[in-house]
Amino acid sequence: MSDHEEIVKKLNLKKQELEERLDRVEDSLRKTHAKDWSEQAQERENEEVVEKLDESLRIELNQIYKALSRVEKNEYGVCDVCDGQIRVERLEALPYTNRCFNCASELE
Repeated sequence: MSDHEEIVKKLNLKKQELEERLDRVEDSLRKTHAKDWSEQAQERENEEVVEKLDESLRIELNQIYKALSRVEKNEYGVCDVCDGQIRVERLEALPYTNRCFNCASELE
């Protein structure tokens, strides 16, 4: 795993950052609405944007959790499709990928 140490560190930092952002998003969604109808309409529009952000954060965070799980199982950097090694350059660019370039290209 020595080839992947820096990537795993970055994954852990990104995980922490996303968890903190997700907490802030969830706090924002829990806020009560204003009593004024026009303000409520604006708040609801804002909530839609925040909900999309929440969904996006959860998807990325889930990918990171899966990647860290592969690290724990000593499967990180191994393609789920062909069992070949995923190049370090690909992992640096997309650290939570579970497919080598060739297998990812074939599935698109």
